[in-house]
Amino acid sequence: MATALAYPHVVKENGAPARLENHPRTRVAMIVTDYLAYGWSPDEICRQHPYLKLAEVHAAMTYYYDHQQEIDGEIAAELAQDDVLKGKPRAPFCFRLQAQGLIK
Repeated sequence: MATALAYPHVVKENGAPARLENHPRTRVAMIVTDYLAYGWSPDEICRQHPYLKLAEVHAAMTYYYDHQQEIDGEIAAELAQDDVLKGKPRAPFCFRLQAQGLIK
């Protein structure tokens, strides 16, 4: 029998991206992007976004590692949409993510 996992501070509603419970506009993918693109630690993410609690960042990162394919897909879709809307080449951090195989 499979056990359902609960992620404190993270809400995942049907069909919607995972987000922080107390900050509905802050998605897990946004926090992960800061981690992947800038190499920020959870402490640094909290310094850059003072409204976040360290526990919220750790919960988002835990959710990411348990659902990596889902979140990487969200990030890739956002970057592709951004490329189409702007009509410009990708930012340098996109090339780093691509080199790591995280996006296409």
